[in-house]
Parts: sequence; C-alpha cells; structure tokens
Amino acid sequence: MTTPLIPDRRPFGAVLCDLDNVIRHYDTSRLAERERAAGLAEGTTAKVAFEPATDLPMLLGEIGEEEWIESIALGLSGQVSPELARELATTLLGSPFSVDEEVVALLRRVRTHVPLVLVTNATTRLEDDLLTMGLDDLADHVVSSARVRLVKPDREIYELAAARAGVAVERCLFVDDRLENVEAAVALGMTGVHFRESADLRAAVGGLLGD
Repeated sequence: MTTPLIPDRRPFGAVLCDLDNVIRHYDTSRLAERERAAGLAEGTTAKVAFEPATDLPMLLGEIGEEEWIESIALGLSGQVSPELARELATTLLGSPFSVDEEVVALLRRVRTHVPLVLVTNATTRLEDDLLTMGLDDLADHVVSSARVRLVKPDREIYELAAARAGVAVERCLFVDDRLENVEAAVALGMTGVHFRESADLRAAVGGLLGD
C-alpha cells in the first residue's frame, strides 16, 4: 500500500540570508573622522573600495586583504598622500562590527523549521569573523563568494545556495539589503525580501513561525 504524500504547507522550504547589513553591521565613524580630517567627503574611501574593479577580485578570493588595501590606496592617490591613503584603507578594513541580536534570534527560530543558508559576498576571513561573532553555528550552510568564486547577483550563487539547502529555487525565501540582489533572486523564482530593518524579516517569516 502506497503511503499518501503529505503536502508541505509551509510558505517556503528554506531561507537564504545575506550577512552584512542584515545580521552584521559596521561602525565606520572612526573612518569618517579620518576622512573629514583629511578634507575628504565622508564615504570617499568606501566608494573607492567597493568599486567592482577594486573589490571584485577580493570577493572572488583572487587577492588577499593586503592586496585590497593597496588597491584602495591606489584609488585614493591624487586625493591624499600615499601614507594617508593606506591608513584610510586600513581603517576601513578594521572597522568594528556588531550583531543584530533580534535578527539572529529570528533566524535561529527559522532554522528549527527550514534549512538556513547564509549567502554572502565576503572575504576569506569570513569563517573567522563568524567565530568571533559566535555565529559559526547559526546556519546549516554558508555560501561565501570568496570560497565558491561566485558573487551576487550572479544567478549561479543563488542556485548553489538552493542546492545546498536541498530545496527548489521556487521554494526559497531570499533576504538581502541590496535591491539588485533581491531582484536577481526574484527573477529566478524565489520570494525576495528587501531588508531595511528587522521588521522586514519578521514580517516575511511570520507565517512560518506562526507569529
């Protein structure tokens, strides 16, 4: 006798979640002070650092942090001295970070219902950072761009994350603070959440958690 299949009534079968600006938040106030003292507009260093030509090799694991610092310093050349450019780049890289405990608590509850996968554009020090934050056990899987050599919004990194979760892409909820990353996930058939505050995540997973 064949056992009838029980339909899965959960709103989704896995949660794929970004790390930075969702779970982890950086304090760049010290960098801003350094920039103002140097006569630069606040955010100048970050603008140079996160230009695709500068940070993509690092996110793909092709260069290390020291080489990234040199690339940022080169991008700042002409605006400040070489010594100050390197200091600003180093300050950016060393910016302290904190964890949104409300988001972490929500995700730990989510994981009791469905697989949780962190999907992040990150450097090779991600694993150490997760240990430092006490989050090395937060997710079932971690898909780091520097390890898999794929970056969001490349469709392959989403497909890989869904495969790690063991769930069809159409059954995934994807959470990210960058709209272009969310739009890429939605284009694949995922449900997307553009994260701006913890209430966005809470609303998205409420049906799963019974809240």
